[in-house]
Amino acid sequence: MSHKEREHDIKLLVRGAMLGAVTAVLAHVSFPVPFSPVPITGQSFGAMLAGLLLSPKAAAGSQLAYLAAGAVGLPVYAGGRAGIGVLLGPTGGYIWGMAAGAYVSSSIVRMYASRGTRLSWKLAATASAIGGVAVVYILGVIQLSLATQLPVTRAIAVGALPYLPGDLLKAAFAGAIGSRLASYRL
Repeated sequence: MSHKEREHDIKLLVRGAMLGAVTAVLAHVSFPVPFSPVPITGQSFGAMLAGLLLSPKAAAGSQLAYLAAGAVGLPVYAGGRAGIGVLLGPTGGYIWGMAAGAYVSSSIVRMYASRGTRLSWKLAATASAIGGVAVVYILGVIQLSLATQLPVTRAIAVGALPYLPGDLLKAAFAGAIGSRLASYRL
């Protein structure tokens, strides 16, 4: 491995670690809601940024590092929670979904970049909405339904629909930031 390749790998690791840490910090922006076990948090915004600024594998890796930090007991999940129980509980699917969502968002951006399309605000916001909202919601709602024995329609009603406006706003904001920082993508 050449010096340049090692330097690139180190930069990739550092950027991935930074975005995993951003997700951990944003998880502490958390507000419980009375009608659902799913709080309003900032952590999905970190996953959206990872998807816009890193390669698909690095984006997913940054969120898996975040997930692993919480799994081993670091209080990085929403509300300062941690542990395997959180990952297996009602809100765990949303956390797992952030790794998958970051991967999907990054893949969408990469697909368009390979065609020579510049990362516009609209493309970045759309990629964030697909990966950071749709993918996260799908995995989150499935696990919420299984963990709480709620019918899927009820899980959607308490675990997705009330959060949709705020998460679409986060996707738009991530799109604005991501398109500005696109020159720093790996």
